[in-house]
Amino acid sequence: MKFGISSYSLFSALKSGDMTITDVIEWAKEQGAEHLEIVPLGFDVQEDETLLDAIRVKAEAVGIELSNYAIGADFVNKTDKEYEDEIARVKSEVDRANRLGVQLMRHDVAWRAPEQTTITQFEEDLPRLVEACQDIADYAAKYNITTSVENHGFHVQAADRVRRLVEAVNRPNYKTTLDIGNFLCADEDPVASVQKNIAIASMVHFKDFYRRPAHLNPGDGWFRSAAGHYLRGAIVGHGDIDIRSVLKVVKNSGYDGHISIEFEGMEECRVGTKIGLENLKRMWDEV
Repeated sequence: MKFGISSYSLFSALKSGDMTITDVIEWAKEQGAEHLEIVPLGFDVQEDETLLDAIRVKAEAVGIELSNYAIGADFVNKTDKEYEDEIARVKSEVDRANRLGVQLMRHDVAWRAPEQTTITQFEEDLPRLVEACQDIADYAAKYNITTSVENHGFHVQAADRVRRLVEAVNRPNYKTTLDIGNFLCADEDPVASVQKNIAIASMVHFKDFYRRPAHLNPGDGWFRSAAGHYLRGAIVGHGDIDIRSVLKVVKNSGYDGHISIEFEGMEECRVGTKIGLENLKRMWDEV
């Protein structure tokens, strides 16, 4: 098992200019992270592709593994040309992942507003999602890269929908980046949903949330789940997710890959990420 950090956890420091992505690499190593996921937010690898080489060289210099490259994508609500252009764009991102030297890459597949995320709409969208993911996974196979879908974006966020997609794509190098916290956005129990999908996971994100019922508006800083419940990012171990029970599911499954902290709370990002990583390691040993 390798415990690490997603660069997205430091997004606020990257966005403000307080840290560069190479600073994040060095900082993550200092916190005891064994790997780092690269999420190109707060820095632009398309505008300056030499940054990909700088990231790889810096990681090698400090002795931390680059585990995963994670990007957004959307294959629904598009004309035929827009659909093909999006597939081509994601393939170009696979090339960037290879340049980084990673073996894992997450790309999203769809986003729809909560009121549009019916099971009927999902089944209508599924053939195009499957075709796009198969095409990209086949392209990534030449680099020995495993691509994945994250439970993300409301439309493909529930555990059964993610599993339906992965099984329909039916490629050995296509799996799921399993985010334990994101299941709450689809109003699912994280422990039960992790049980459903841990067997098809190529990467596991540990994220925590505070959760309040739909009738109780806590004020600024919260967003709403598909069913209207209120959620706010928390330091891993501080929120309402039963982290220990999730860890027990992961441990008992035999999963032996990468686990990342993904922090998006209101605390200062370095503080929240550091405490979350420490909590996760401690709780792993305790369960």
